[in-house]
Amino acid sequence: MGSASHAVIDLSLNIPVSLSNTEWYAPFLPLLRDAESRESFKMPAQYMFKGIPDLSKIDGFTDHTFALMDRFGIEIAMMGFNEGSPVTADVAARYRHRVLFELQIDPNRGVEEVRRIRRLHADHGIDALSIFPCGVVPQVPIDDKRMWPIYSLCCELDLAIMVNVGVPGPRLPMAPQRVELVDEVCWFFPELKFVMRHGAEPWEALAVKLMLKYPNLYYSTSAFAPKHYPKAIVDFANTRGSNQVMYAGYYPSGLSLERIFAELPGVPFRDEVRRKFLRGNAARLFRVAQ
Repeated sequence: MGSASHAVIDLSLNIPVSLSNTEWYAPFLPLLRDAESRESFKMPAQYMFKGIPDLSKIDGFTDHTFALMDRFGIEIAMMGFNEGSPVTADVAARYRHRVLFELQIDPNRGVEEVRRIRRLHADHGIDALSIFPCGVVPQVPIDDKRMWPIYSLCCELDLAIMVNVGVPGPRLPMAPQRVELVDEVCWFFPELKFVMRHGAEPWEALAVKLMLKYPNLYYSTSAFAPKHYPKAIVDFANTRGSNQVMYAGYYPSGLSLERIFAELPGVPFRDEVRRKFLRGNAARLFRVAQ
């Protein structure tokens, strides 16, 4: 994938904020109980990843990241929006046309969180919301009553919500992310644009059944190296799910772009499906010019 093609929308890519990026994991560190996770890992799911990007030799994280995007033909990336962050302010000032901002939310804050989302959407044009159900404190299941005002607001503001599903990588209780919990949410909110993140394993077959059932339910490949994409997801994309499966990487949290783009050609997508997977489906969902 050459830099001139600019053919990719990456739905999970961030600019490093420090050499360790521990700032990203701080909200759920109190939930980690084992010593290895708390004291030894560079990132809380380190046992699952090989070749986590080495950030020690990078000079200027923001410019380096966008140069890396150019190298691999990534036209637009979904990145976290952090209010008050100098990095977010810099990206908004210089690269807003190449970014979809996602706002990580915590439904435990109740109506104050709803107000915060409204304000940041109005002031900054937030493009999506995101949540790690197993990683908020206390944990919040996908179908929990604390999520209902958030889902309603997403429908009102026409915002997609990116939700981690399946067994979490960090050593946290998995119950809040069981895939069957997606069912009632999609039933009650047929307008909701719900994007499953981080694999849905070991329930990827159920994720496929739910996507067949609900046309506004999507799957992104975040946190999975291409050679490990679940077969059920690839088969679904090549058949009835060609409009519902979207590319997402995991740089710099766990995967390098070098590895991802070296492995992508080996994923057996049909040619027209590959184009939708890499850009077309995300462009339609997030209203990016085709």
